[in-house]
Amino acid sequence: MRTDSDAWKTKPSDRFILKWIKCHLSAHITPRLTTITWLKPWMITICSSCLGVMGGVVFGLGWGWLAGLLGICSQVLDGVDGQFARLTGSQSAAGAYLDSVLDRYSDGAMLIGLFVYLLHLPLLIPLWQMLILGFLAFIGTNLVSYSSAKAESLHIDLGKPTLASKGTRMAVMILCGLGSLLWAPLPIVALCYLAVHPNVAVMNRIFQSFRSNP
Repeated sequence: MRTDSDAWKTKPSDRFILKWIKCHLSAHITPRLTTITWLKPWMITICSSCLGVMGGVVFGLGWGWLAGLLGICSQVLDGVDGQFARLTGSQSAAGAYLDSVLDRYSDGAMLIGLFVYLLHLPLLIPLWQMLILGFLAFIGTNLVSYSSAKAESLHIDLGKPTLASKGTRMAVMILCGLGSLLWAPLPIVALCYLAVHPNVAVMNRIFQSFRSNP
């Protein structure tokens, strides 16, 4: 439970993984950055996104472990920008919007890189099945964020945030990328997860919208 003293660390919508990253990793970095007078939250946001996109690129080049490391750095900085804005009183709607949009670039790059990485390996499943998984994963991960934003604009109550949030999705890709050092095809586990859980979460939100707004 948050107290006034640590309210700057997380947002109410943050779930387990994002909360842990922000409270145990990002929060150790952010206070040190507040002494840099020229630093702005949007600069941190762009750095975080660039690291995420770079992670996707190196994933596609076959370096899953390096993609995992870059993904970790990206996620930690993604927590820092919001904390920095709250501590310095520089929060803005434009900054929050930039952060949300650039997050989609990071997520998309990591997912595409993961998919390309798997295509370089001897296929564990037929190509058509791989393409279906990739399609479902890409659509589902984007719809989780889109369905949240659309529900908010329409004032539809979807209940608690889904467990298929950005933090969980990125954590699965990062762990499977790091684990590829031990077993190269491990990222297919992440692809299967991303093809199933986000889409199930979106379907559940659709049903929830009809239950709460008949």
